[in-house]
Amino acid sequence: MTFWDHLEVLRKVFLKVVAIALSVAVAAFCCKNILFDVILAPGHPDFITYRLFGKVAALIGADVSGLTDFKVELFSNMLTAQFMTHMKMAFWMGVIISVPYIIYELYGFVAPALRSNERKYTVRIILWSYILFMMGVLLNYFIIFPLAFRFLGTYQVSADVPNVITITSYVDMLLTLTVMMGIMFELPVLSWFLAKLGFVNADFMKKYRRHAIVAIVAIAAIITPTTDVFTLMVVSVPIYLLYEVSIGIVRRAGSR
Repeated sequence: MTFWDHLEVLRKVFLKVVAIALSVAVAAFCCKNILFDVILAPGHPDFITYRLFGKVAALIGADVSGLTDFKVELFSNMLTAQFMTHMKMAFWMGVIISVPYIIYELYGFVAPALRSNERKYTVRIILWSYILFMMGVLLNYFIIFPLAFRFLGTYQVSADVPNVITITSYVDMLLTLTVMMGIMFELPVLSWFLAKLGFVNADFMKKYRRHAIVAIVAIAAIITPTTDVFTLMVVSVPIYLLYEVSIGIVRRAGSR
């Protein structure tokens, strides 16, 4: 095939990907109630995370009524805010749901140029990248964002200054934390890739483990805009465990 033939194939792949993503986005837009039941759930005191913490607290005799007894109302301060939020979240939901198909189409375009062993590694990288990214997304949805929202949504410098949380602020924070946690969970894949290129090895990562811990805590503090130690640990510990897993992956990659 000529360069222009390849370009034509890529154009068709692009059109397929866009068509599927838009179709899913339109479906999500039409299912407004279901879509926003999922998106707004972490803002309600009966969310599964709060109920779980309440049950654990009841077992150990601790009082966490402040965690489960709160009320934060969302407002719309612009005429187009709710409609634009609806479109934005439908679009991103369409992209997230369509990611497996998008990856499949892009891999189908690239695969003919790869050797058999390169195809094997590529499939593994794509599969694990997607799994790890979704793990970060789920951790944020069920743990990090609910705790961050509950803290920031109820925090007041004075009783004379009530909180007025806009729907735009809510979804922007949710999207930002979701993307950041998904990217942070790509650490094992990135480490494996750097090890294959010869930039890092297991001894190097173990030598600078203390520096990595400080960096992880600093990044976790940036990701979580709360000041409580518990939320900071909830973010830091999984990332640190991924760092330790990355050391084993790098060691194995170096030995092979």
